[in-house]
Amino acid sequence: MLSYGGTTKYSSNKKSKGEKNKKHKEEERIWTYYLVFTQRTESRNPILAVKLFLFKPRTHTVFPASETRPSVFGYEEEKRSNHQLETAMADKPSRALVLYGDGVARFVDQSHLHLHAVASKSACGFLSLPNAPPSESEDERIVREFAYLVDACEAYQDVKSLKNTSAPTLSERFMGLKAAIITNNPSLKSFSSQLGLTVLSTSDLNGSDVSPSGASVGFVTSQLLKLLGFQDGKVLEASQFDLVFVHFGAGERSADDGGNATASDVEYLDELSDGIMRIVQPSSEIGARLHLSVVMSYGRVNEADSTNFSVLPPKNEMSPDLAALCPRQSYTMRGETPRDDVRHHCPMLIAQWQSAVTRIDLAESFSFADFKERGVNLVIPADRFLHEVAFKLWKAPKYGA
Repeated sequence: MLSYGGTTKYSSNKKSKGEKNKKHKEEERIWTYYLVFTQRTESRNPILAVKLFLFKPRTHTVFPASETRPSVFGYEEEKRSNHQLETAMADKPSRALVLYGDGVARFVDQSHLHLHAVASKSACGFLSLPNAPPSESEDERIVREFAYLVDACEAYQDVKSLKNTSAPTLSERFMGLKAAIITNNPSLKSFSSQLGLTVLSTSDLNGSDVSPSGASVGFVTSQLLKLLGFQDGKVLEASQFDLVFVHFGAGERSADDGGNATASDVEYLDELSDGIMRIVQPSSEIGARLHLSVVMSYGRVNEADSTNFSVLPPKNEMSPDLAALCPRQSYTMRGETPRDDVRHHCPMLIAQWQSAVTRIDLAESFSFADFKERGVNLVIPADRFLHEVAFKLWKAPKYGA
């Protein structure tokens, strides 16, 4: 008995074991292609794609594995050996670079083509944050939101309450992880050092204390990759760090030129993203080993943001009769316990890319609206981010499905 998309076919003819295995492999390949096809061409909703996969008769053309997949699947047109890249990734741990645009998400516009290009090749989604405490200063916000990114909220609360306790370092928590942060913000430097991160200033990259944009993009890109053991297009056996955060944005500007500095930060992030992607081509050694995350936050939020940047579905899209049956979303839970004070608007935006490792979703621009409509990752808590990245570095168990 063979099952095809909900229909049943009976066969009384006996077949040899070899023929049955061949038929089974062919069925498995067809089903795999069908799921990809429905997810990429007929539905933006992965759950709906699965329903189509299970219940809709297959009428599309199946492409043999030896042929180049057409562009409708979102793959490159030219043939190349992704198998070799996947093998390289599986044999050795990745190394991670996180470009963190602090408070700059709302300033990304259509002119930032390179950021949009990164999003179009990446797995995109949101990192949720809790509501900000009342009367929080800008420096406190900067440190608190970074603390969530590295799952160090308790350590941040201890620092804020002046408790003389020593928090476990990232190296102790994540199997000897060697991490660094590049920032000019004094408060963030102090907090990061307490977590065991190596703290570097932008002057360590370009000789200027003002901003990373004080040097050419090419020079800064090569210096960042060198910290991770990538040099001259090659992957060195040893690296100074496994993970490097680069902090741009709110903490890097002065009070008198905040707006101009923010625009400059976004421009530079745009150029730096392009510089990195030019080096880490999918067919390169570095592309198979570098895990790139571009993260942007909204900074201080206001009441209007709760409507403009909400991750919740519009109320008019859900039937009142079914609203009570809607389960709690995973980002609102910690294990089996509901999270308190979850902020459902202004999450961090995140795009993650690694050749032959991260999937490509349907997002085409680095924007809240596109990530909400077409991003594959939807919403996860910000304090799970580092666990997900550390898994790619072989420093933590797998997080999520």
